[in-house]
Amino acid sequence: MHKFHRFEQLELLPYLGKWFLIACVAAALAGSASAFFLLALDHATAWREAHRWIIWLLPVAGFAVGYVYYRLGKPVDAGNNLIIDEIHDPKKVVPLRMVPLVLGGTIVSHLFGASVGREGTAVQMGGALADQLTHAFRLEHEDRRILLMIGMSAGFASVFGTPLAGAVFGLEVLAIGRMRYDALFPCIVAGIVADQVCLAWGVHHVHYAVGAIAPITTWSVVAVVLAGIAFGLVGMAFATSTHKLGALVKRHIAYAPLRPFVGGIVIATAVWALNAYHYIGLGIPDIVQSFQQPMQPWDFLGKFGLTVASLGTGFKGGEVTPLFYIGATLGNALAPLLHMPFALMAAIGFVAVFSGAANTPIATTIMAMELFGTGIGPLAAIGCVTAYLFSGHTGIYHAQRVGHSKHRRHRLLVPDGIRIAELGRFRQQKAEAAVPPSTEEQVGLSPDAALTTEEGSQ
Repeated sequence: MHKFHRFEQLELLPYLGKWFLIACVAAALAGSASAFFLLALDHATAWREAHRWIIWLLPVAGFAVGYVYYRLGKPVDAGNNLIIDEIHDPKKVVPLRMVPLVLGGTIVSHLFGASVGREGTAVQMGGALADQLTHAFRLEHEDRRILLMIGMSAGFASVFGTPLAGAVFGLEVLAIGRMRYDALFPCIVAGIVADQVCLAWGVHHVHYAVGAIAPITTWSVVAVVLAGIAFGLVGMAFATSTHKLGALVKRHIAYAPLRPFVGGIVIATAVWALNAYHYIGLGIPDIVQSFQQPMQPWDFLGKFGLTVASLGTGFKGGEVTPLFYIGATLGNALAPLLHMPFALMAAIGFVAVFSGAANTPIATTIMAMELFGTGIGPLAAIGCVTAYLFSGHTGIYHAQRVGHSKHRRHRLLVPDGIRIAELGRFRQQKAEAAVPPSTEEQVGLSPDAALTTEEGSQ
């Protein structure tokens, strides 16, 4: 025992060296991929904004991407959920084809006017590229789990310029209420290195000016809690709506390429009829504006609807940047009602709606401090944790597990280890099992027949 304690720290040195090297290699790949992706995305966005008519080709673009995935991308169509499932239950290396498919699919979605984000693409590229190192470094299943977390952290960190938030995201998103600290060191290294690599390629991230932070008073805390409830409910509604629309479309349109084709028609028509061009794409200009002046109170609903329609019908991209838009504009709309500064509430909404939708309150609190300054930390934490609690056991990643229930009284209704996607079925089965069958159902008789039998026996 004494010998073990004496040499335990020495044994950590090769461990740190191994994961430092692996994390740096994976981060260099993810950071470079994110840099190329962001630069291409800027060009696609600029071209679309200069040629608004191109949105009428969105159905054709959607069909083309859907057909490519139908022919070549079935093994990787699950996207982020595939990587999360592989971390929980390692089976085989993620196919490298995920990288060009999700990269091309997302750029096409943005070029032609779908309302999607970028985080999903970066995380999938980071995870898939990192997983290619499995055989190179001869990693076992347990080490491969860490490698995939490294890739997720690197992708998230580099695409948003938030190295620490990216590191924690790769750990926290896997299971509600539980994190794996054995991967903390390599994920932090990966987040920092990937961010630096992305910056070295000449990528510049958007700066959001919050200005003075409101002091922590009784009312500021109450206001942020009230706003956090709204943020959590909206995050829950977004995740639920996206999944339900996706299931509905799959049920009624069997041929996969036709789903984004039909969705493209609906989206293009809605954008043209409502002059809602500012709701498509990433929406960065509107997010920046929400930190500076009052916005229309329905802006968050416009982005909400078009993003659900885009993702639910099969367009490729992420959910996070649209959630930033929804949260920032919703926080902007709530600010005068709660007598709080526009910029502060936009900043808290920016991270809190994402916190509720992704069940990542720690990563989003750190993200707030990295993007808006450390002074916002206490209020951002209150908003993110409140949103996390009030979003329920739902989420944008249906492969996410329940590591620990959010509420003690719901422990029996939400068993540990279950996938979010399976919660509805589990609750239905539990509810059916809790209702005892009637006497008529037990003997297989109608009510009248049962009554006659009972009277005869008397």
